[in-house]
Amino acid sequence: MWPNDNLFIVPERTFARVSSFENLNGVKGGGGKVNRGAKGAAFEYLAPGGRRTLLDVDGAGIVNRMWFTFADRSPAMLRSIRLQAFWDGEVAPAIDVPFGDFFGAGLGRCVPIHSSLLLNPRGRSFNAYFQMPFRKGARIEVINEHPDKTAQYFFDIDYLATDELPESALYFHAHWTRQRESKIGDDFVFLPRVHGKGRFVGVSFGVNRSPIYPGTGIEEGEVRMFIDGDTVHPTIHGTGAEDYIGDGWGMGVYSSPYQGCTVADESSNQFCFYRFHVPDPIYFHEDFMASIQQMGGGRTNHVRDLVREGAILKPVTVGLDGKTLHLLDMPNPPSLSDADFPDGWVNFFRIDDWSSTSYFYLDTPGSQLPPLEPAERRIA
Repeated sequence: MWPNDNLFIVPERTFARVSSFENLNGVKGGGGKVNRGAKGAAFEYLAPGGRRTLLDVDGAGIVNRMWFTFADRSPAMLRSIRLQAFWDGEVAPAIDVPFGDFFGAGLGRCVPIHSSLLLNPRGRSFNAYFQMPFRKGARIEVINEHPDKTAQYFFDIDYLATDELPESALYFHAHWTRQRESKIGDDFVFLPRVHGKGRFVGVSFGVNRSPIYPGTGIEEGEVRMFIDGDTVHPTIHGTGAEDYIGDGWGMGVYSSPYQGCTVADESSNQFCFYRFHVPDPIYFHEDFMASIQQMGGGRTNHVRDLVREGAILKPVTVGLDGKTLHLLDMPNPPSLSDADFPDGWVNFFRIDDWSSTSYFYLDTPGSQLPPLEPAERRIA
């Protein structure tokens, strides 16, 4: 059990600390030394290209909460600020992600979110409650990779300093990726294969829906999780994106502890949604990879019109008369251009601009995944 699971127990040799600009690293008795203890170091400015270490401590402990707010919460700024965390002296960061996306502001859109692990009450602040254990030390940094804007920001990092952690405690990791271009039929791999023992906690998505598929959605793609040696076929295979976040028949804005959709903007073709596997844990013992299909749907004549207008797509199923026609299983499937192509609901592979932040635990403190893309690619 974690030290703070029981409100009525004070664990031995465990001490509460908060790192902020008023007391970096939460030094005992070290707070409020600016301006004679009055408010004097609540925030700082981070110039373009600047890096700031917000926590740098030795020994064992657990980060329990991170809170930030920025004066400039524009999409470009939230995608340009880079958040990194290093555990136990590792050179490769376990967290290396765009700031906004990490806190659930997919596509850099700072909107309210009310979940168990990420909280933004009014679209003005950023809270994360992922517990992040470390045994030998922790270092958390922010970098301003915006080409020309200075960031004004405030922060708290709440952690416990302790003598030791349970042997079973895993290290927290976060990975961001974006797939702007792909081939028809390609999944969006939101967490590349990682090796070791761990737990997949969840994912937040941001999608720029392609305008070449008007009148259709992105909800038909199925989440696939490849666990402990799975190759061609996954152990966990969902039924659709809206189903994965607990919704149905499309996506609309809502926020709940473990799943939600924070942006469903038809006018801008932008969608952001999340799912956390807290009451329904996903464990792995050897390796893990997760992806989602790029798939939408529409009525036959509408899908035909899209193709005539130049949309790139591939039909995969047709629903009609209480049954489903599996086109990819047929030796000679009908073509959309055929006069006798069934009139029904057509699910089809499509190509959109997907990005995501995956949250997971591993038994190793360092990253196994590629470094974060440059800011110009993140904000393009």
